Amino acid sequence: MVELQANLRPGAEQKVVFITARVHPGETPSSFVCQDTRRLSPLPSCIIDFLVSQHPIAKVLRDHLVFKIAPMLNPDGVYLGNYRCSLMGFDLNRHWANPSPWAHPTLHGVKQLIIEMYNNPKINLEFYIDIHAHSTMMNGFMYGNIFEDEERFQRQAVLPKLLCQNAEDFSYSSTSFNRDAVKAGTGRRFLGGLLNDTSYCYTLEVSFYSYIVAGTTTAVPYTEEAYMKLGRNVARTFLDYYRLNSLVERPLAPTPKTRKEKEPLFKGTTLQGQGTSHVGSKLEKRSQTHPKDQSLPTQ
Repeated sequence: MVELQANLRPGAEQKVVFITARVHPGETPSSFVCQDTRRLSPLPSCIIDFLVSQHPIAKVLRDHLVFKIAPMLNPDGVYLGNYRCSLMGFDLNRHWANPSPWAHPTLHGVKQLIIEMYNNPKINLEFYIDIHAHSTMMNGFMYGNIFEDEERFQRQAVLPKLLCQNAEDFSYSSTSFNRDAVKAGTGRRFLGGLLNDTSYCYTLEVSFYSYIVAGTTTAVPYTEEAYMKLGRNVARTFLDYYRLNSLVERPLAPTPKTRKEKEPLFKGTTLQGQGTSHVGSKLEKRSQTHPKDQSLPTQ
């Protein structure tokens, strides 16, 4: 009989990382980052393959975290060859506030699962990452949210800064934190306003065509293998993040580096992601001043 890991046993407290991809069917690089459906590499490659592998870092992550992954939020749009919309003609990434179980069933199901976890006192949903591909910008980069709480804003910058150290194709200088009105219905914006102050929501973007390594001026074309490597580096970065916050013990071999180197949405101006962060400080435990609302509406 297989013994369940401690964090998977009934009633155990869980730290959850929720990842989604391919809400826009034409953004195929997001699938290579998240899931190597063609098995192009015999080695653990993308996020999913790495997390379920026997790699020692993956084992440590599974021991301490629970990963919930929806690798394709728009399967009907992918099947039809649409670029941005679903079978019904909707851009699903603008309907997070009030998804219909009939018109947006995948979005509705994922949102209900997230709300269920949010209302469970044993579950701390610590990260939400939605993976996309960008048609005009280069490199990988992130979009984050803006908060009036300066400490929360700075803590939000820790993960992308660590990823920048692990992935040569990820650019922190291109990462930005904003609350553009046009993005109000996206997963990153909506969940950033729904979840409490220990949760961080990001959009991870990766270029359709190329990246520039820091310190050089030459554009390197993206390949399927390079997209999958970025996915692997995203997964590995969680180990660095939780080591900083003492969830994971230090004795494990260090991660190889590829480079040297419940709050409402607030009104305000857009800020670019160039601020410093309190990387060395421990994150606060789930705030006692922001208890979960057990009667949270599904909107």
